[in-house]
Amino acid sequence: MSVPKKVDDVDQEERRVLGERLREARRYLGLKQEEVAQYLKIQRSALSEIEAGNRRVEALELNRLAKLYRQPVSFFIGEEDAEATLPVDVAHLARRAADLSRQDRDELGRFAEYLRSRSTAVEE
Repeated sequence: MSVPKKVDDVDQEERRVLGERLREARRYLGLKQEEVAQYLKIQRSALSEIEAGNRRVEALELNRLAKLYRQPVSFFIGEEDAEATLPVDVAHLARRAADLSRQDRDELGRFAEYLRSRSTAVEE
């Protein structure tokens, strides 16, 4: 019989995963910790602690980070939805494509198929 993890261990793991996702999103957008810390009006060291999973994130901070990083809050807290399972760059492309007309999305799909076939041909 296995012993369930302590609540503190579970909380620590969730903070670590949250911090990892926040760091990945920040880096993907090319933002520095100092820039994000100024946006949040916190010390850079506090942001570093958040990204390391050593500091809790307040709900307001998480909401502001989600807006800054152009991701839904659900992505950072690990709720399963279609977008949350996509890599950050693909989810970003999907959100941008959603604003296109139907005709432009169709054209984008054809271009994606072209890129995929081109990369497959190179590998062979």
